[in-house]
Amino acid sequence: MKQIYQSLIRWFSSNNEAYNSDVILLPNKIDWVGTLPFVILNLSCLMVFWVGFSWVAATTAIVLYFLRVFFIGAFYHRYFSHRTYKTNRFWQLIFAILGLSAAQRGPLWWASHHRQHHISADKEMDAHSPVRHGFLWSHMGWFMSTKNYYYNPERIKDFSKYPELVFLDRHDALVPIVLAALLFGAGVLLHHVAPGLGTSGSQMLIWGFSISTIMVFHTTVSINSLAHKYGKRRFKTDDHSRNSFILALFTLGEGWHNNHHHYPATARQGFYWWELDITYYMLKLFEKLRMISDVRGVPKLILQKNRINS
Repeated sequence: MKQIYQSLIRWFSSNNEAYNSDVILLPNKIDWVGTLPFVILNLSCLMVFWVGFSWVAATTAIVLYFLRVFFIGAFYHRYFSHRTYKTNRFWQLIFAILGLSAAQRGPLWWASHHRQHHISADKEMDAHSPVRHGFLWSHMGWFMSTKNYYYNPERIKDFSKYPELVFLDRHDALVPIVLAALLFGAGVLLHHVAPGLGTSGSQMLIWGFSISTIMVFHTTVSINSLAHKYGKRRFKTDDHSRNSFILALFTLGEGWHNNHHHYPATARQGFYWWELDITYYMLKLFEKLRMISDVRGVPKLILQKNRINS
């Protein structure tokens, strides 16, 4: 009963204070109670056959897909995980809130797990290595595991000193719930003021939130499950990371994964002009707007070090 209670609490509050050395000994078992909202979110996409289609809802889903893929790559990954540029505390908070909108848990959780991934990439302690654990586990099983609800606080001391980030991380469901409510409200409003658009609250909720969120999730985790198995290797690394133009296209630059594992300290993952990296281009724009600073590039020496093909 205690475990079920803890799983239910995770729906509303992600409490990492219970983390201790015993967590690493927990079995990699899916917590079906704790992960029920995630399962329901996936299944809710089937409601599309009930709510129907409108161009407003479909466009909203596409726009929110690309925005939140960008938020994950630019903020959760390239800032909170790797600190590849600098910003002030205000923008740091905004970036955390925007990243939370993707419903991939909190910035501290996300960054801690990702830092662990780089420390033990494709080794036994890598929670989502397809080489070690297979496709399904690396794609989503690890995300649903009781063990991986926790994160190692030693990995994220630099950001856990900010109480606002700790609050957002603990209450990581708050921003997605607000987004879902706003989308539903927008649909209800449009249904009344512009009925000719053919949309509704439930339609905007399913298209704008459920479908878009699940698309973002499965695109993001495809870097774990696919980019360590398929693609090309330009650099010799201690893992199986690979570059993929297709994944880079759908993730706005995250698919240049072998490049990233070769040199994770740069904000640029497409090392050459022909390697499309929209996230990096946007970060350079943010730098010009003085929202961020010191966006790290790729040193010339890195382009030749440990190179195995062109």
